[in-house]
Amino acid sequence: MKFLFVHQNFPGQYLHIVRSLLEDNKIRDDTHEIVFMTEPNNNHLHGVRKVTYARPPKSPLEVHRDAGDFDIAVRRAEAAAIGACKIKLLGFTPDIIIGHHGWGELLNLVDVFPGVPILGYFEFFYRTENADVNCDPEFPLAADRLSGVRAKNAINLQALALQQHGQVPTRWQLSTYPEWARGSLNLLEEGVDLALCRPDPAARERVLKIGGMKVSPEQKLVTYVARNLEPYRGFHSFMRALPAILSARPDVVVSVVGGDEVSYGAAHPHGPWRQVMLAELGHRLDLSRVHFPGKVPYEQHLKLLQRSDAHVYLSYPFVASWSLREALACGCVVVGGDTPTVTEFVRHDENGMLVPFLDSGAIAQMVLRVLADERLAAGLRRGARADAERRLDLNAYLAGYRTLIEQVTGKELITSTSVVRRRSKIPHPA
Repeated sequence: MKFLFVHQNFPGQYLHIVRSLLEDNKIRDDTHEIVFMTEPNNNHLHGVRKVTYARPPKSPLEVHRDAGDFDIAVRRAEAAAIGACKIKLLGFTPDIIIGHHGWGELLNLVDVFPGVPILGYFEFFYRTENADVNCDPEFPLAADRLSGVRAKNAINLQALALQQHGQVPTRWQLSTYPEWARGSLNLLEEGVDLALCRPDPAARERVLKIGGMKVSPEQKLVTYVARNLEPYRGFHSFMRALPAILSARPDVVVSVVGGDEVSYGAAHPHGPWRQVMLAELGHRLDLSRVHFPGKVPYEQHLKLLQRSDAHVYLSYPFVASWSLREALACGCVVVGGDTPTVTEFVRHDENGMLVPFLDSGAIAQMVLRVLADERLAAGLRRGARADAERRLDLNAYLAGYRTLIEQVTGKELITSTSVVRRRSKIPHPA
C-alpha cells in the first residue's frame, strides 16, 4: 500500500504507526511505500521517503486578529499542495493520506489527489464555555475576545467540510466536537510502549542523579511534567502547593520538568511563568529542594517517573498529555486535577487520586497523604499499571489503527508480528 503522511513536524504523532508499517516491509519486501511530507527538520526514519515543503511566509497584509491562525493555515495548505503536486509529478499517488488537521496542511490535498481517502487527526474543537476558556477565574477572557475562540475552529470546520475520515484520541476530546460532526470521527485511543514505560521498584533503592538534582533512597520525590510550564497545565496551582509540601516534609525533593516557552494560552507580560511564580512565592520555597531541569531526554523522563513517589498532573479541560499516559504506565502515584481531561484516565482511589484543579491547598494535602500512606500508594501504583495494561497498550492501539486504515481504504494490510490484530470495528461513540 502507498502511504502519504503529512505533519509539519515530522514524525509528529505518527512515529509508532510508521514503524509498524515498516515492520511489514521486513516480513515482505516492498509491502508499503511510505512518503512523509513535512516542513524542513533534521529528523529521519530509515525506509521513509521524507519530502519537505516550503515553510509558508507570514501574510504581507494586515488581517483581522481573529483570522490570523486561519490565514497562516491556508498559506500552509497552499504550500503543502504545491509539495504534493511535485510528488505526484514524480509518479507517486497514495492509497491513503494520513495527517494532522491542526495546521491546515491537508485542506487542499483533495484537489491534488481526488478520490484518495484522507484520515485526519482531529484534536480539539474550541468552545467559549464548558472547556478551557474561562475555566480559571484568575485569567478571565474578555467578552470581546470570545469571537477569537470561535474563529480558531475555522480549520476544524474546513477539515470537516472535506467529508473525509477522522480520528480523535480521547472520549473527552471527541465530546468537544458538535454532535453533527461526530459520525465522521473515529475514537482511536492512543497507547504507550508498556515494555518501555514500566514500573521499576528498585529505583527507590538507589540514588537518582539528574542534572544538579540528587535523590537518595531515604528521600521522597514529587514530580511534575509539562512540555512548557504554564497555567494550562496547572503550573501555577502546583507551585502554590509546594510551600506546604516542603514545610511538612523536609525529606521531599521536587522535580519540575518543562520549558519556558508557551504551548497553550498566553504568555505572561513579565516573562516566563516559572520566573513569575518564583517571584510570587519568594522565600516560601526552599529552592535547594526544587529543581527545574528544563526539557529532559526521554530516558531521564522515564527514570523520574519510575522513581516518583507522587506525580502531580493538572490540566485545564483541554487535550491530554502523553506524560499522563506514561506516568500511569510507569505505576506512578498520580495526584490529578478533577477536569475531564484527567478524569477520563484517573479514577479516584483506584489508579490515582483526584483533587480540585485550582485548589493548591487540596493538592498539597493529597500529595502529603500519599507520601505518608505507603499502603495507599502501593495500591494506587498497582492500579495505575493494571489500568495502563488494559487501556494504554501500544500494540492494541496499533492494531486498532491498522484496522481503521483497512476500513478507510478497503484494502487489507498483512498481519504484522509487531502488533496483535484486532478486527473489531472502530467505535463512534456519541
